[in-house]
Amino acid sequence: MIAKDAKETKMEVPNKRANKSNDGVTFNKDVFTEEKSIVVTINRVTKVVKGGKRMSFNALVVLGNVNGSVGVGTGKSNEVQLAIMKGTEVAKKNMISFPLIETSIPHETIGHFGAGKVWMKPAVSGTGLIAGGGVRAVLEVAGVKNVLTKNLGTRNYFNSVYATMEALKDLKTRQEVLKLRGVE
Repeated sequence: MIAKDAKETKMEVPNKRANKSNDGVTFNKDVFTEEKSIVVTINRVTKVVKGGKRMSFNALVVLGNVNGSVGVGTGKSNEVQLAIMKGTEVAKKNMISFPLIETSIPHETIGHFGAGKVWMKPAVSGTGLIAGGGVRAVLEVAGVKNVLTKNLGTRNYFNSVYATMEALKDLKTRQEVLKLRGVE
């Protein structure tokens, strides 16, 4: 379940990669793809200084194109909206791509980050997105629709989101594995 204060926004940006079909035909590079953004959590941070207390906010933002690309960013500011904007900019810079097979992941994987540990397993079509917390937010904006997950470590949003990102970085297609092994 996503945090109670989670917000969802949509924006359109040009796709930087050319879309190629199996026969090598290249389509228009400036095709607009929809990017989806979710604010996973917002924390109020208080710093005690000489004159009293100074409050600021940090936001954890997940951004994806709903087609196998996702990024995570944190932003910190004295205002909530500025923190979200900074987090979105960082997420755009930290985008990663991973392979999707239909609407699921290619194989089982485990991601570690800090005390966070996330286990993911592909599921058949119709299963749905079985995930909770920050894991659901990352997979939702990435376009994964059928997967089983379990948050095995901490339930901290930051650690579970970054552990999910580590798991997605490890995904490889069958062809990539065969190429690494030298089998044709």
